[in-house]
Amino acid sequence: MGDDQPNGSLSGELPPEIVVVTGMSGAGRSTAARALEDLDWFVVDNLPPGLLPTMIDLAGRTQGAVPRVAAVVDVRSMAFTEDLLSTVEELRRRGITVRVVFLEAGDDTLVRRFESVRRPHPLQGDGRLTDGIARERETLHAIRGAADLVIDTSQLNVHQLKAKVIGFFGEAEEERPRANVVSFGYKHGLPVDADMVLDCRFLPNPHWIPELRAMNGRDAPVREYVLAQTGAKELVDSYAEVLRLVIDGYQREGKHYMTLAVGCTGGKHRSVAMAERFGERLREQGLEVHVVHRDLGQE
Repeated sequence: MGDDQPNGSLSGELPPEIVVVTGMSGAGRSTAARALEDLDWFVVDNLPPGLLPTMIDLAGRTQGAVPRVAAVVDVRSMAFTEDLLSTVEELRRRGITVRVVFLEAGDDTLVRRFESVRRPHPLQGDGRLTDGIARERETLHAIRGAADLVIDTSQLNVHQLKAKVIGFFGEAEEERPRANVVSFGYKHGLPVDADMVLDCRFLPNPHWIPELRAMNGRDAPVREYVLAQTGAKELVDSYAEVLRLVIDGYQREGKHYMTLAVGCTGGKHRSVAMAERFGERLREQGLEVHVVHRDLGQE
């Protein structure tokens, strides 16, 4: 019996589930890998992209003993971007489902993290730390654009990042995509990992109602006030239909995750209330939904 087969693993066994974890140095690749390891994924660190097919073939020969493989791939691999993109496409042509997770963080956050551990950036060379970060960001631009899931870790500690990874990968994959709904404040900047952004600043701001100012959008009085405003119900109903169309399209294209960012000025009242409502509507559509209030408490 020959070894070569056109699709799947070389052995003919069912190919394992494969996730590629990559992204910026200092953005939390190791934390994400440990979270997957805790979920009983077989994790391979710093794997050159060209060895991914071999890893998949070996895992496929274990008769189901290694059903899920996570490969951590970083910029230290030679010809990183071209190799990784071409390898992922090769595996997909063989009928193997490959998901790419990209970990992102802002420059200021990365500088603080590197300075706290007193380590140079892998691409820093004789230059400054910021030079290495800029060089890496440029190198990884293409793979970030091709990623299935982008996670911004700027506002996350290791425990929060681990919880987020477990939220995405901790259970058997659902038939429909999983949704991440993030409330945010425009004054704190847009979430870089958002697939869609919804602006709620046209609604009256509860900040100017004295009895509501100290509360937030999770409190019933604020939530009722926001959802009772002209246009709020129409926005939820209309955008829920848009999301249904988008989610159906994601499902057809094999995209497993969607992040909806809902913003207001400070990220305390309107965006929080509306994010909670959108979370409810998406759950009604049968999705697994995780709601996060990124800027709550920063006011």
